[in-house]
Amino acid sequence: MRQYQYFGTLYGTKDPGRMKKVVYALMVLVVVIAACRKDEPEDIADTPDPDPVTDSPVVFDLDQVPYAHLSTYNFYQGALAELDPVAGVVPYDVITPLFSDYAHKKRFIWMPSGAKATYVDDKSILDFPNGTVLIKNFYYDHVLPDNVTRILETRLLFKRNGAWEFADYIWNAEQTEASLDLVGSYVPISWLDDNGVQHDLTYRIPSAAECQTCHKIGSTPIPIGPKPQNLNMDYPYATGTMNQLSKWVAAGYLNSGYPANIETVVKWDDTGESLLDRVRSYVDMNCSHCHANDRHCDYRPMRFAWSETVDIENLGVCVAPDEPLLPQHTHIVKPGNLERSLLHYRIAATDETVRMPLLGRTVVHEEGKALIEAWIESMSQPCN
Repeated sequence: MRQYQYFGTLYGTKDPGRMKKVVYALMVLVVVIAACRKDEPEDIADTPDPDPVTDSPVVFDLDQVPYAHLSTYNFYQGALAELDPVAGVVPYDVITPLFSDYAHKKRFIWMPSGAKATYVDDKSILDFPNGTVLIKNFYYDHVLPDNVTRILETRLLFKRNGAWEFADYIWNAEQTEASLDLVGSYVPISWLDDNGVQHDLTYRIPSAAECQTCHKIGSTPIPIGPKPQNLNMDYPYATGTMNQLSKWVAAGYLNSGYPANIETVVKWDDTGESLLDRVRSYVDMNCSHCHANDRHCDYRPMRFAWSETVDIENLGVCVAPDEPLLPQHTHIVKPGNLERSLLHYRIAATDETVRMPLLGRTVVHEEGKALIEAWIESMSQPCN
């Protein structure tokens, strides 16, 4: 009986029969709890949501935005150019980014308290609630003559009344403020790459109409990047490295329950991945927003989305072009032959009447071009 005395004291009884019943009930409870834990899903996407951020100092009134100045939103603390986010402004990245004349990008997301996005499928933009703000800052390091970092623009996409809207903010030379401007402009800039080589270009800040050209389905504005296939990666947050989708759940920005086996793109420059998958990822981000159904270039035969290029004909392999730009362009992609491949010609062009992508770049992405060249030259199958 001694083994029951502790429980009898704890539960206020000295009766041996009652003490045995108490111990038996506790044993049953332990077994039930253990069984429940065993049956719980191991998918981290289905774990309960941690406490989200509920106290963000961001200023965002859907009846007043877009504001005239970036600082009004209070997205950042301290010096504005440090891009140090306040509580609730969560940094993120995409696995393979869009090329934008070698500009670097810092991306953030903010949502109103209690608002959450919902998973649709791997390849679709998350279903974001009203009030969501996607923030993308474009900047260069080692800008001459002073070898400094210079932010050129901050683009916002925000959702109001179920529709996405654009706002672009142009930074002043002092890097103390950015002002709303949807007209578009050109900025000459010189910068040094990591090898100390100088590059000179005229950076294009897009107009609202140019934003609409790429960011649309039909005539409806949409984001491009925040799809599970592009976000399913680890990110080095200030509090530690964490999967981005899990972080959004933790921040209260995403409903849990998304699948654990998301079909994810690869990093285009990761040589550990297959050459074909690197090309598929590259054209998915740089080309598929136009070359898809109900998009700007939907009349072209290519379909460059990651989910569609399992069939390499959608990459233009052995597909005759509707409009050969030169007589030698017999195919969009002619295996083993760069000269006859229209895709290579467009990727290598800067003339705005020829180049692809049409918008978003003014110079050749040399590393991207080399990737396309290596892929075309690696193929040997004949075209009928």
